[in-house]
Amino acid sequence: MRYFADKQDVVQDIFSRYPDTERGRRSALMPLLREVQNAFGYVPEENIEEIASLLGNTATEVKSVMSFYSTYHTIPTGKHHLQVCATLSCAIAGSDELWDHLVDTLGIQQGEITKDGLFSIQKVECLGSCGTAPMLQINDEGYHECVSKKRIKLLLDQFRRGEPFNPDILPPIPIHAGQQELENGLPAGGLATTLPSLVEGEA
Repeated sequence: MRYFADKQDVVQDIFSRYPDTERGRRSALMPLLREVQNAFGYVPEENIEEIASLLGNTATEVKSVMSFYSTYHTIPTGKHHLQVCATLSCAIAGSDELWDHLVDTLGIQQGEITKDGLFSIQKVECLGSCGTAPMLQINDEGYHECVSKKRIKLLLDQFRRGEPFNPDILPPIPIHAGQQELENGLPAGGLATTLPSLVEGEA
């Protein structure tokens, strides 16, 4: 299913943020991926090809960018996607043991979803808080610091009861209903024509 077939206004809005050149057009890759992932929870193969076509790229080029960022998914994830930091500081602080605990507790491996659809797990690169390792990220909603098996149990129980996630740290640019927000709650981004020029004397 072509996602952007009836969303030309969205495509034009995203393209308007970048220079109207071949390179500028390619810069729209990540927001286009984000748009699809916000809608489906992952980026299906057919939409990878659709995005490649919009940008004048190949699907392989799009996939190569996606493979660099653990935030993009090519397969569906659970309602609560648990991302365990696997880099050095978190590993020293016990993230490997936490990962094994999650695998045993949920009965899934990376790339799988629990039968109830609630959980999926993924090892990710540095989450940027080595002093409070081990770190855990939930979807794009925020982070838990100094995670222990006890905190994992509390978190899983909370999600099973349908309670909201209360992160220790919010992401730098929170995402609500698919829209990035600034610290003051206003939507981030916008049309390039509405942004002030960075070059003195140009509107």
